[in-house]
Amino acid sequence: MTARRRNYVDGAWTAAENGETFDVLNPANTDKIVATYQRSSREDAEAAVAAAAAAADDWAATPASDRGAILRDAAAHLKARKDELIEQITREEGKTPDEAAPEVQRAIDIFYYYAEKAFDYGGDVKDAGGENRFITTWKEPMGVAGLVTPWNYPIAIPAWKMAPALATGNTVVIKPASLAPGSVHAIVEALDEAGLPDGVVNMVTGPGSEVGDVFTTHDEVDAVSFTGSSDTGHFVYDAATDDGKRIQTEMGGKNPTVVLDSADVEEAAEVVAAGAFGVTGQACTATSRAIVHESLYDEFVDAVVERAESMSIGPGLDGVDIGPQASQSELESTLEYINIADSEGATLETGGGQPDIDAGGYFVEPTVFSDVDPEMTIAQEEAFGPVLAVLSVSDYEEAIDVANDVEYGLSASIVTDDYAEARQFADDVEAGVVKINEKSTGLELHVPFGGVKNSSSNTYREQGEAGMDFFTTTKTIYENY
Repeated sequence: MTARRRNYVDGAWTAAENGETFDVLNPANTDKIVATYQRSSREDAEAAVAAAAAAADDWAATPASDRGAILRDAAAHLKARKDELIEQITREEGKTPDEAAPEVQRAIDIFYYYAEKAFDYGGDVKDAGGENRFITTWKEPMGVAGLVTPWNYPIAIPAWKMAPALATGNTVVIKPASLAPGSVHAIVEALDEAGLPDGVVNMVTGPGSEVGDVFTTHDEVDAVSFTGSSDTGHFVYDAATDDGKRIQTEMGGKNPTVVLDSADVEEAAEVVAAGAFGVTGQACTATSRAIVHESLYDEFVDAVVERAESMSIGPGLDGVDIGPQASQSELESTLEYINIADSEGATLETGGGQPDIDAGGYFVEPTVFSDVDPEMTIAQEEAFGPVLAVLSVSDYEEAIDVANDVEYGLSASIVTDDYAEARQFADDVEAGVVKINEKSTGLELHVPFGGVKNSSSNTYREQGEAGMDFFTTTKTIYENY
């Protein structure tokens, strides 16, 4: 029997006012409905904001230790359901269990982390410029946080937005992506079971044009955090800032891995293949460009093609290496980028098509293009699928020029045995995240995450204490005793 899941508003599970619903299909087998959700309207979203605003003062006044205890209890509830949540992500979003498992664990760890950080995140005592005086700073919550989250990391990204918002005393309204809302539903269930007061978290599913618009423009929403495509992110940024809200957007990437002449080719191919084809290339930090020294170029292309061709494709629950893309539109977009690359003169080394899989679904082969010019579309625009462009360069300086010659700046990596070169790369590359001898994907939860250029609003970082900074404002108090 298909699960029918409701919104969560003011502590109650509710149906959409209009009575409408939508089905989420399994991207590996589109004949299978995973669950049915509420196709909510502006009225539902406005009710959620009203509930969050009404609960804001009491939640802000709740001791940090009590807020942390609720987050810790919610983490325990998620941990108890870990296997179920892994399978849910595989069925809704398409990741393999091996890819979904660390994401679920990340969400659990995030809630445990911010449960403890709630205790020691407050303010400072500062020396004053006179006798019998001192100065303190206090951190206070922004108020109501409007969160809009993507489908590609359906539990980790909502967790790293919700947990710091709640830890610092904000109430939350959240719209999960319609392709994979189940993970946010599970987080909200865990918070409800942990005893979160009514109205502190409110979840509404439905179209971004209605629900998302309310959550990013409503007068009673004080801060907006968005992760998604660049086009939508710029729209959200403009809409939120027009009303003077605090805004944080994390968007696309065109992430390079630079392979220089000191690198081990086999190691480099392993690093690049993992970054390019893992999670079916559906990560904002995925490696989409390999920028390779000309002396290693042919050998590298052969090695990365060998890895691409060795990967099995199919439904995640079948024990494969690569699952499907998340939707028909995502698949069509990837195939269109492959066609453009071919028409512009890049050489298709492997992949480029759809495998014949009995289950149906949105499958595409891991794809490698060589002879890619830096100005080609495949070297400039984000395909968001398992597609790798391999470019040749003559030296380090050219590698940096090519790496930086895009509108994005999220993640970048280098494979090299030259330490000085690695350190220079960290200085020179235009990216918010730099990896040395590692794939461009993968993050630690306790350090800041974000990009530059068109990858981010360049306002506040996410994760770690930086994630708490976004949801708070600082008050300075002067005392004369």
